[in-house]
Amino acid sequence: MSANKILVSVGLVFTVLMMCVFTVTETEKAIKFKLGEIVSADYQPGLHFKMPFINNVKKFDARILTLDSAPERFLTSEKKNVIVDSFVKWRIGDVKTFYTSVAGDAFQANIRLDQIIKDAFRSEFSKRDIKQLVSTDRSAVREALIANTKTAAAKLGIEIVDVQVKRIDLPDEVSASVYSRMEAERARVAREFRSQGAEAAEKVRADADKQKEIILADAYRDSEIMKGEGDAKAAEIYANTYGKNVEFYAFYRSMAAYKKTFKNSANIMVTEPDSEFFKYFKQMK
Repeated sequence: MSANKILVSVGLVFTVLMMCVFTVTETEKAIKFKLGEIVSADYQPGLHFKMPFINNVKKFDARILTLDSAPERFLTSEKKNVIVDSFVKWRIGDVKTFYTSVAGDAFQANIRLDQIIKDAFRSEFSKRDIKQLVSTDRSAVREALIANTKTAAAKLGIEIVDVQVKRIDLPDEVSASVYSRMEAERARVAREFRSQGAEAAEKVRADADKQKEIILADAYRDSEIMKGEGDAKAAEIYANTYGKNVEFYAFYRSMAAYKKTFKNSANIMVTEPDSEFFKYFKQMK
């Protein structure tokens, strides 16, 4: 047998062997068909065998996929519209069901799943008001959405991994009225704070005025006491001095009276010539 024939034979054998095996990776799910009929779909990652020309294999992405829905309008329990932007994380759960329900087409699966999710959103939002949806019940809504869509999604061979709300907006016509109410509420709170501040300021000013009057009164009292004590001390000193030399003190007082009386040459004094006031004038003759 020539070398060429050997190479051809080896090539044919290798080709047949390659047609008899297929691999499934960790990111894939596979279905094996026999003449168009599903034979098996529970393949683990690894190497598997098939009959050439009789069996064929289809593979599908087993990774988590994202359904990013367009913003949708829903009605709350208050009969108010909200615009919800959300997304869904999903993956193939039962590949056989996935193939038979949507022909293994991820695009068709997204269309069917989108309707299921919107129905669940509509049901949950109708039970809650805007405040609950925005602030308190986000996690509860998420859990309820996953639980309520799980069964319907399973009929498509899909496993729901997560449902998240990206944002909740009010329609323009509702936003204007909400913003007006919020502005009025903030203005009311501001007025209340200003009123409380003005009241506190008046109390502080009144207390300061009171303390001022008390301090001034105490200072005036202390000054009068000190002045009285000084006058008393001066009187005591004058009295003691007068007692030591009565004649000199009388002379000194007279000189001071003369100086004050005749300070201005225009001053006129009417008195008796022998008045006691001129006592020392008489003695000087």
